[in-house]
Amino acid sequence: MNEHTPPPSASPPATALPAQIETRKRAVLKDVFGFDRFRPGQQEVVDAVLAGTPTLAVMPTGAGKSLCYQLPALVLGGLSIVVSPLIALMDDQVAALKLEGVAAEAIHSGRSREDNVAAWRRVTSGETRLLYMAPERLLTERMMSALLRLKLGLIAIDEAHCISQWGHSFRAEYLGLGRLREAFPDVPLVALTATADLGTRTDIVDRLFGGSAKVFISGFDRPNIFIGVEEKRRPAEQIERFVRERAGSAGIVYRISRKKVEETASALCAAGIRALPYHAGMSIEARQANQEAFLAEPGIVMVATVAFGMGIDKSDVRYVIHGDAPGTLEAYYQEIGRAGRDGQPSEALLLYGLEDIQTRRRFIEEEASEPERKRVEARRLDSMVGFCEAVTCRRAVLLGYFGERAGPCGHCDVCRNPPRVVDASKSAQLALRIARATGERFGAAYLASVLTGQVNEQVTSRGHDRLAEFGTGADRPVGEWRALLRQLVATHALHADAERFGALTLTEAGRSILRGERPFTARAPAERRRERGPAAPRGPELAPAEAELLSRLKALRRTLAADRNVPAYVIFADRTLEEMAVEHPRTRSELAAIRGVGAAKLAAFGAEFLAVLKG
Repeated sequence: MNEHTPPPSASPPATALPAQIETRKRAVLKDVFGFDRFRPGQQEVVDAVLAGTPTLAVMPTGAGKSLCYQLPALVLGGLSIVVSPLIALMDDQVAALKLEGVAAEAIHSGRSREDNVAAWRRVTSGETRLLYMAPERLLTERMMSALLRLKLGLIAIDEAHCISQWGHSFRAEYLGLGRLREAFPDVPLVALTATADLGTRTDIVDRLFGGSAKVFISGFDRPNIFIGVEEKRRPAEQIERFVRERAGSAGIVYRISRKKVEETASALCAAGIRALPYHAGMSIEARQANQEAFLAEPGIVMVATVAFGMGIDKSDVRYVIHGDAPGTLEAYYQEIGRAGRDGQPSEALLLYGLEDIQTRRRFIEEEASEPERKRVEARRLDSMVGFCEAVTCRRAVLLGYFGERAGPCGHCDVCRNPPRVVDASKSAQLALRIARATGERFGAAYLASVLTGQVNEQVTSRGHDRLAEFGTGADRPVGEWRALLRQLVATHALHADAERFGALTLTEAGRSILRGERPFTARAPAERRRERGPAAPRGPELAPAEAELLSRLKALRRTLAADRNVPAYVIFADRTLEEMAVEHPRTRSELAAIRGVGAAKLAAFGAEFLAVLKG
């Protein structure tokens, strides 16, 4: 059955499993992973995979995607192959599985040849249950031939959006993964991602599954995240103010370039805020050290390019700031999804200016790709602009992009402070006349300066101070005109030409407005401010004694993690420690009942955590 384009709210029918498989599934869930029940959306995916059905799972960040292939791998037996794009992500997953008592290995270029050879020996001897590899290593003729001689139980493709040329993180090395279906036709195949619109989902199913697979969409809404967009004016000051108001909370600040990362991190440090940089220009050792500090220590701000974040499992990130607008809503959604994975109130702030969009359009035009891909990316960027300029619920706009219908959420800046929309036809016509009178060769900043009558060398050298329209908008501040020009771009009345450095050119819709044939409505200028959400809390509401106990449990976790050179969350997730602090187990059997405490972790860490709990 081809289900690669189901209605957004549809779920494929439930899969009935044989009683023996069902019993084994429940035992592994409890004994290995320490859970009495599945999270919403997990069981349907697990059952489809166990039934051998080609499966694509689209699940939001924090929904528990990894369990959807790890559990079936253990139930099915044999060796399961997991394809992952990042070395750090592989190593963290393997470390976590080993602490669960699962024999897992990773073979990749970040390990020595001796370590890789030893890992492969354990694979061929039948010891290993899950083997993590990057696609380029997996698809070598030598590795494919070797795997054909082994009994495979499952093949899982993590971060599956990387295979789609329409996706926001396309990786060419993922393109060959369609060979797996042909090479191993009897091995169950599952692909997983947190972020995929309809076009990306269709592309994944076509390339990986030959056009036929069950698609499970668990829902894209993260209602605990307050969503807000703020006009970018003085980004360094805006970022510092936002972070300072949330002192002591962990956060991520995304910037578009390495230079901006370094500048922002330095500025925050100079302001007395613990901020660490992360970008691809740093050494692997420096990146890893900063990442480990962010994961293990409270209240650190990570300032990063998009190189940071995939696979980061830190549940108490209270906010994500975009200092520059992302290029797609897919990228935006995935990046804000790193906040509030513990379900606690969190925030996403996007600083937005038309210059960001012009930069993104230039990136698209300069990309060495086919014209069709450039057209698709340009349309996606238009959707990003529309989200930023929305005068209706931002969450509804965001979910609508992924095919979900939603009413006003009450938890975004637009819902909190609904904008007043006014007829701005005369102002739009004036701006469009200026754009046409100056030859449709300039961006928003220059047009706003002409509108407001600013006399400078650029304007006078071109003679634009002698235009009839020069200064006719001087009764309004420059910022209002730039905001209006952004809205004209968002509604496709003006087109920002990336090949001409963001020059604003009139479209047919713009010409219709200029001729008075259609009205133009816009957000009232006085309303162009962001209603902030409440300052993000530092954690769940706990009694003082519980909070103090949680602090001691986290300190023990940090020590155990440092001793084993693994991220802190690999020992126990935050939500597990929080449940310990509230339930206060005193015996091994009571500790085993805590969500996330499996048999292996109970044996490895039970005595030490009970000592703190009894303290």
